[in-house]
Amino acid sequence: MVAAVTAVAAAGVLTATFVSGGGRGAASAETSLADFVPIEKVAVTLAPPRPGTAASAGVFTVDCGTNRIGKFSPDNPVAQPGVKNGAEHVHDFVGNLAIDADTPDAALAAAGTTCRNGDRSSYFWPVVRIDRTVRADAEVAAALRMVQPTVSCPRVADRLPALPASARIAVDRDLAALDRQLVTAANEMRASRGRIDQRLNASVLGRLRTERALVIRRISRTVNETGGRPGELVSLVDCEISYDGLHTGHPATGSGASPTVTCPTVRDKLAAVPTSALDEVNRNLDLLERQIAEANERLSRAQGNGDPTFTRNAIVEPLTHERAATLDRISIAVGRAGLRPTGLGTLAACTLDRRAAAGRQDSGNNPGIGDDGALPVPQGPNLELPNNTGRIVQPSQVLIEYRGNPATKVTAMPRFLRALTGDAKPTSRGPANARATWTCSGFTDRLSDKYPICPRSSRVMRVQDFPGCWNGRDTDSENHRTHLAFADPETGACPPAFVAIPQLRISISYDIPRHIQLKGQYALDSFPEENHNPFSDHNDFVNVNSDKQMRKIVSCVNAGRRCT
Repeated sequence: MVAAVTAVAAAGVLTATFVSGGGRGAASAETSLADFVPIEKVAVTLAPPRPGTAASAGVFTVDCGTNRIGKFSPDNPVAQPGVKNGAEHVHDFVGNLAIDADTPDAALAAAGTTCRNGDRSSYFWPVVRIDRTVRADAEVAAALRMVQPTVSCPRVADRLPALPASARIAVDRDLAALDRQLVTAANEMRASRGRIDQRLNASVLGRLRTERALVIRRISRTVNETGGRPGELVSLVDCEISYDGLHTGHPATGSGASPTVTCPTVRDKLAAVPTSALDEVNRNLDLLERQIAEANERLSRAQGNGDPTFTRNAIVEPLTHERAATLDRISIAVGRAGLRPTGLGTLAACTLDRRAAAGRQDSGNNPGIGDDGALPVPQGPNLELPNNTGRIVQPSQVLIEYRGNPATKVTAMPRFLRALTGDAKPTSRGPANARATWTCSGFTDRLSDKYPICPRSSRVMRVQDFPGCWNGRDTDSENHRTHLAFADPETGACPPAFVAIPQLRISISYDIPRHIQLKGQYALDSFPEENHNPFSDHNDFVNVNSDKQMRKIVSCVNAGRRCT
């Protein structure tokens, strides 16, 4: 590795400090040759376990394309549900056309897809960019010294059903408790100004997660007791430490990635609803969310039409009219049994590309909580975000495989299962969940936590394996991880009380010129504190396969066949 770096440096390439291999607690704005490695220098990865007599050795392949439709978004619906622009970097999306931070399961199930077999699942990962510019270390180092880390949490109020008066009082009391917990966590984070403190972050987030889980479970019980449907409130437990202050010098002009509609929230604006009106109001609240999802899908399909008049007349204004009618039905339903609400009609109008930092559990008046303004949105033809600049490289190939288990047969994964692999924040959270993913075609027996330099005629690749074991109950968990687990790497056995499911593997290939690799000029989009750290690679998945399709996948894998 030293010889390789010296040879490139002799050619006149400058190097600079960079966060790598889990991070060094410092931030800079550019890549470093220390974060690139010739793939031949990477050790061969541990060989997979030999299949046993009960193994499920088949592979089911899905073709969802390479995102030629151009569905890009800085949302992360798995790790940060309800938080617009929460990833602070851009993702490639394939599969489901409607998904964004807020899309409900029913809308996902009805959406269109880029997958050839009709699979409506969503698969998404950070984009790779080529950037030939070098930025000064001093600028970002100075920004870090001024940064006050913030604590961001999904808003529970935006996910609640309509509630009668007795439940409304109890739930409002619990929502206030969530606000107080967040203020306490924000105050604790003041101690880390100017540095990235993994221990403090883990302590603050761990305690906050425990406290929020207790309150959110209590809210769920209250909703259940009234006959309401609390949904998957467990997905709203986990919070994030954010270093938004590193977003410096970014112009607030241009157009956003994969335009989406932004509409006022309604669930959090409803007061107590008469018991006799609950069912009708909840049906219409669900309809409002489906209308938004359908509009976003139409926007995804209309990516090639950049005419703002078209999007306004064909998508935004019809959505506003639909919402006005639905909100009127809610008012009428409430008015039949009580006092008709006023002002709901003002929530009908929607806009395009104004993606503010909605979805934070924040009153807006507390420093260190969420954001005082909008999170940065992708800008211009390259969909750039602060420090995530340069031309996006479209994958040359995306291979999506559902694979078997070497020790046992697999069982069907549940519909709407959420899964992630890797960790987007190994610098600020620690590297425990981070995974080496980088390799080259022809060398997939070895994976690196650094960017690979590939031989001529070989492609840069990312190979991302998801957990293949499920707890048999939950589609999500409080930290979005513990409902799933990786099998034992030596035996393939799942942990006790877990069952094997088809293990998802996504392999992404790129045609990146070798001179770009040698100069260290390609990198991953990342959170600001990660600064393109190759070890921050990650991938996310929402299973929206139909039950019939999942049975087909399981049958193929258990029979040891190769299917598409």
